[in-house]
Amino acid sequence: MAVLAKAPVAGYAKTRLIPHLGAEGAAALQERLIARAVDTALAAGIGPVTLWCAPDADHPCFQEAARRESIALAVQPEGDLGARMLAAFQAVGRPLVLIGTDCPVLTPADLRNAAAALQNGADVAMAPTEDGGYGLIAACRAFPHLFVDMPWSTDGVAALTADRAHESGLHLTMLRKVWDVDTPADLERLSQSGLLLRSE
Repeated sequence: MAVLAKAPVAGYAKTRLIPHLGAEGAAALQERLIARAVDTALAAGIGPVTLWCAPDADHPCFQEAARRESIALAVQPEGDLGARMLAAFQAVGRPLVLIGTDCPVLTPADLRNAAAALQNGADVAMAPTEDGGYGLIAACRAFPHLFVDMPWSTDGVAALTADRAHESGLHLTMLRKVWDVDTPADLERLSQSGLLLRSE
């Protein structure tokens, strides 16, 4: 199980929301999104969790997560999103479920469903997002052509990923559609959802 996360640093994380939240507010949101993603990954119980950190693993948020929970830390390599996701798959050399931090609507059941799809013969499983990307991808091994030269942050990512999977003969399982947090409208939806409310 892998979680890709940007450090909650002002001016670095959730930059598209800075005009709405301010740099510090966007960073604070990112810290809560990281906590949500890590909690979800651990609750899924589908295997060891690695938190892939950017730009490094030194941020107190990452260090505290590693101390508090049974997770490993790794540093995301240079390159675009595809290169960083591919590195996570290549690092384990076995079936892997990968998420980011932008889809707090993902549940432990979603992650378990992805793992089950692989166990039941799928090569790839994907949870598309409403904006045309995806919030979760799982694969039985690293498939570079699913991550190289992709138009990241556009509305065609999920469709192109599916096309490439089918064209190469991979068995793709599509999971339920989810939504992510990128715009002020998403923030309102997030607020109404209560997804980031924590008991502690």
